[in-house]
Amino acid sequence: MRIFLAGIMQGSHVAALVHDQSYRERFRRAVEARWPEAEVYDPHANHANSIGYGVDQARKVFVGHVEMCQVFDLLVAYVPEASMGTAIEMWEAHRHGRVVVTITPLVRNWVVQLTSHAVYRDFDTFLHAMETGEIDALFSSERREA
Repeated sequence: MRIFLAGIMQGSHVAALVHDQSYRERFRRAVEARWPEAEVYDPHANHANSIGYGVDQARKVFVGHVEMCQVFDLLVAYVPEASMGTAIEMWEAHRHGRVVVTITPLVRNWVVQLTSHAVYRDFDTFLHAMETGEIDALFSSERREA
């Protein structure tokens, strides 16, 4: 299984700032513990200095990530507030029949509602869903529908 860890980076910052990315390590550890055989890709881990990229490099990295979202099995998105990049990644994963799981308080947001197979308000609820097999069941239902 291949898992893409999507999530807010710049968000709505006007300045060249990045949101705290410490959530990524917690997500990665939890996902790897549940699915130890999985390939987990964290965009920030490979591009921690992306805020300083020029337009050409930024485009190349972003397009590459979007293409990954189209083929990875699971996209786990952390969206504590609106994130345009994450929304595009979610849309592309959804559009290509991938499982999208979103952790967000934005449960009424249309992008969240229309692209997510499951939405969890916080990390602890997401963890519980992993532990109970709820997320595994999403794969079973997706494979039957394919």
